[in-house]
Amino acid sequence: MKRVLIITYYWPPSGGSGVQRWVKFSKYLPENGWQPVIYTPENPDLGTKDRTLEDDVPECAEIIRRPIIEPYGIWRKISGGGAKDEVNPINAQEKTLKQKIMMAVRGNLFIPDARCLWIRPSVRFLKKYLREHPVDVMVSTGPPHSMHLIAREVALATGIPWVADFRDPWTKMFYFKHLQLSSWALKRHRKLERQVLDGADLVVSVSPLVQDEFKEMTSTRVELVTNGYDESDFDQVVEPDGFFNLVHTGLFASDGNPETLWNVLAEMCHTNPEFKKMLRIRIVGKTDAEVIASIRAAGLDSHLFDLGYQPHQTAVREQKGATILMLPLRKEPEYRAVLPGKLFEYLASGRPILGIGQSDGAMARILCQTKTGKTFEWDDSVGIRGFLEDGWKAFLDGGPENEAADIEKYSRRSLAARMASLLESVIKISGRKDGHL
Repeated sequence: MKRVLIITYYWPPSGGSGVQRWVKFSKYLPENGWQPVIYTPENPDLGTKDRTLEDDVPECAEIIRRPIIEPYGIWRKISGGGAKDEVNPINAQEKTLKQKIMMAVRGNLFIPDARCLWIRPSVRFLKKYLREHPVDVMVSTGPPHSMHLIAREVALATGIPWVADFRDPWTKMFYFKHLQLSSWALKRHRKLERQVLDGADLVVSVSPLVQDEFKEMTSTRVELVTNGYDESDFDQVVEPDGFFNLVHTGLFASDGNPETLWNVLAEMCHTNPEFKKMLRIRIVGKTDAEVIASIRAAGLDSHLFDLGYQPHQTAVREQKGATILMLPLRKEPEYRAVLPGKLFEYLASGRPILGIGQSDGAMARILCQTKTGKTFEWDDSVGIRGFLEDGWKAFLDGGPENEAADIEKYSRRSLAARMASLLESVIKISGRKDGHL
């Protein structure tokens, strides 16, 4: 069995489908002839952890944990708060003085991110480890993009073939423009991004639009391997509870707050007493306070069921029990290229998906191709209401069911086989582009 070294910050991950990516790959890579070797911090600064996901890690996997210095943790001790309090503090929302200071420090002193202090000790350790425990190929997955810089230095020193897996873009990420970067820091980010893209033997993207962006930036081969769903997670049977359940799972950020949706729901409750009686808004996961306040401001407080963070299987149960799944994107133009990880689990749930955001974006294309839902612009109250009313009629007739087309290619098992074939193709390269063997 060949060995693949996976450099990742998230292990075990939070419940988000995107950061589950390499846990799920690791689950299925052994059946494709690959033993996963995981290199990860032993003390990561994570807001949430889902230990149940460790059940997916195969027995053959080797886990290497090394200590990391976490500036976010130090900041919270000094300031009494910080990054864990919000879903994503790096956004267009108005900032307090403390938040502005934190953004400026984070953006200009910690490049490419706050995990950069882990780069040098990781490179030293891995060079020694790999001499005694060789691997066939190496994968770095980011963000945080410091993982790519670790892999780059190790690849230069050892000649091990290297795959850079981007779960999100780097300088074209939606929040990048909010980092308050100096001109020097901006140049530094772009230089490091180019070094990673040009230095890797293969670049992997999770979205076709991001893949196109990377292809314009580098001559390195760029392949697409999306996130997906694990069919074994959806074995559980969920009986309808008789309510019209509008469900959201995962992170729910203030810059993704679908205010038009809340207003439409309030209007429907006002004009339809039966709908008002049956409506439940079920939110599972970490949610910004502004989103909850907006729901309450619309007069929907009695319909709100905020379950908070839950284990992954609970989130899947909520997805399967939904009448309609809501999937608002971030209110940022760059988000047009993003495919939220939860999208693929929504597909597997078999429930209709109400997308809100860029109607010409990557997510809208998949919803159209798979016939699992539709994406409406943020202020399209007519379209949103029409989708909800169609869902209500189907609910009264016995419950809407999707007739999804061609979603098997998004299963974690299929995607792992695709990734395994890419790993095989990389190790067939006779030598690295920089001349190292």
